[in-house]
Amino acid sequence: MRNKLILLAGIILFTSCATNKFKEKWLEKEAPATFKARFETTQGNFDIEANREWSPKGVDRLYQLIKYGYYNDVAIYRVVPNFVAQFGIHNDSLINKSWQKGIEDEPVIIKNDSMTISFARGGVNTRSNQIFINLKENHRLDKLAYSGVTGFPVVAKVIAGQENVLKFYDGYGDKLGRQQGKINKLGNVFLREKYPKVDYIKKAYFIK
Repeated sequence: MRNKLILLAGIILFTSCATNKFKEKWLEKEAPATFKARFETTQGNFDIEANREWSPKGVDRLYQLIKYGYYNDVAIYRVVPNFVAQFGIHNDSLINKSWQKGIEDEPVIIKNDSMTISFARGGVNTRSNQIFINLKENHRLDKLAYSGVTGFPVVAKVIAGQENVLKFYDGYGDKLGRQQGKINKLGNVFLREKYPKVDYIKKAYFIK
């Protein structure tokens, strides 16, 4: 009986923590037509502007992630020179998993120009919590077809702090892009121990 009570208490505690960290209703929040946000990073700030016309579902998700404090201590783990800087795996595996609910696919409206931002995706309706900044004109990503989807819809662009984005450490190249499973499981402890030069998003918030 005592063991059952301990197990029940543990389940209640876990459920309570999960509820505090993520609420399903957050995924229903619609973004305004446009908004601006600031990302504070280990290399300095950069500001973005999002436009809902470019990708309504995608911009809604980006808005939700920022509004509900997702970008706290998030690694910019994949920086491929002259290609992209990618981030979005949360240090807390519970938070990370909660936000991995995919959103509907949308067509590419705006080209993947330098300093535009798109969601990563690996198949149909898989855009969720990972985004990347284009470090150059990546127009081939507009029409790249694979796994049942075509292209990467742009959701925002960097409007200030581009020089800081270009400072993100890129010495690991695409090596960490192939270790997402470990990052998902072990979080920033793994990165800080094995890949100490990785840069991080400290936090993100809306600006006028």
